[in-house]
Amino acid sequence: MRLKFRRRREGKTNYRKRLALLKSGKPRVIVRKSNKNIRVQFAIYDFNGDRITASAIGSDLRKYGWTYSLSNTPAAYLTGLLAGKRALKKGIKEGVLDIGLHTPRKGAKVFAALKGVVDAGIDVPYGEEILPSEDRIYGKHINEEIEEKVKEIKNKIEEEYGGVET
Repeated sequence: MRLKFRRRREGKTNYRKRLALLKSGKPRVIVRKSNKNIRVQFAIYDFNGDRITASAIGSDLRKYGWTYSLSNTPAAYLTGLLAGKRALKKGIKEGVLDIGLHTPRKGAKVFAALKGVVDAGIDVPYGEEILPSEDRIYGKHINEEIEEKVKEIKNKIEEEYGGVET
C-alpha cells in the first residue's frame, strides 16, 4: 500500500479536481473563505508551484470605505470585483473557478465572489442559476443602508480601474 500525499491525508486538497482544473490551461480563479474574510486569487500553473498573478482579500475593501463585515455576501462580491479588475490590469481575460473543498450551494458566498469577477470583465464559465440574487449581492437582506454602500464602493473600484481594457 502506498501512502497518500500529505495534503490529501489532511483533507486540504482534492487532487482529481485540481488536475481537471489544470487541464483547462486557463488561470484558476481561487475563492477561499474563512470565518472573518474572503480571498480571491488568480493562479497560473507553474512546475515549481502555482504563481499568484492577482489577488484581493476582503480587508482590502477597508481602504474604499467598507465598514461592514468582511465575510458577508456583499463583501464577497466586492472582493471578487476588485480581484477581477486587478487581474484585467495584469492581462488576464479568462479563468476557471476553483472553490476548493467548499460545497457548491446555490447562492453561496463563493459564487457572489464569482459574480464580482465576471462583472469585472473576466470570462469564467458558470451557470446563471447558481449565483445569489441581486438583493443578496447588494445586501438588502442585511439592512437598507448597505445597498448604497455597495454601490458606492463598486463605483470607486470602477473609477480606480476604469482605464483597464476588457
